Amino acid sequence: MRLAAWEFREAAAEPSGEPAALLLHGLMGRAFHWAGTARWLAEGRRVVALDQRGHGQSERPLHGPGSTTPLGREAFVADAEAAIEQLGLAPVTLIGHSMGALTAWQLAARRPDLVAALVICDMRASALGEASQQEWEDWFRGWPLPFPTQDAARRWFGEDDPRVERPDPGRGRFFAEVMHEAEDGWRPLFSRRQMLTARETWVHDAHWEELAQVSCPTLVVRGLDGELGRAEAQEMVRVLPAGQYAEIPDAGHYLHYDQPAAWRAAVEPFLEGIKASA
Repeated sequence: MRLAAWEFREAAAEPSGEPAALLLHGLMGRAFHWAGTARWLAEGRRVVALDQRGHGQSERPLHGPGSTTPLGREAFVADAEAAIEQLGLAPVTLIGHSMGALTAWQLAARRPDLVAALVICDMRASALGEASQQEWEDWFRGWPLPFPTQDAARRWFGEDDPRVERPDPGRGRFFAEVMHEAEDGWRPLFSRRQMLTARETWVHDAHWEELAQVSCPTLVVRGLDGELGRAEAQEMVRVLPAGQYAEIPDAGHYLHYDQPAAWRAAVEPFLEGIKASA
């Protein structure tokens, strides 16, 4: 499986000895979504963002029963583990959004020797269930593909998508950036069928047990209008041996897009605190 990884460097920054950072996007995302975060993280540390399998510029698994490149939880965790080891990032700060956050805490639970700190961005630990999976399948079926332009995709996901209760520019930009120009118009970089397959491997299970096994300092961040509710987020912090909590007002699920300044204000003090304690 060929994976694409992007390293961000701040030319004027001097090495500070801080742990490197590995950034893991969510389902349907791509490494480029972390560009804004990577710019300030790279001030003194090495920063790598991974296009996870089936996403961005990384290889898509083959369809069908003969496929030897799965889209299950084990595969995503193994990819992140391989990236850390092959790129010499350990001990690393893992920052994950949504599905990428689940991958991050599963890896931190299994390989504590590789992970110095963890940031969980708007990902639930509870099971979502079959109804949620069916809702996603119906949603994918309703995408008006192909989009005539990339801007049309931005408008649909930010304003006209039936899931959007009010205009959401951050969400629109997020999805516009996972579209590419095909012969007949603009289409997603990923296979919707494969995204459903990947999601199927976690929505029916709760992930509290693995969360409780994460021993490194961990920050749980939620957007006020995101998918992770306050009560569940605070319970996640309670379960974590070294958990902290942050909440960003006026932000939804794509909170590092919605409110980049507030996102930085939430995450940076956590990382500075780890540096000070070390």
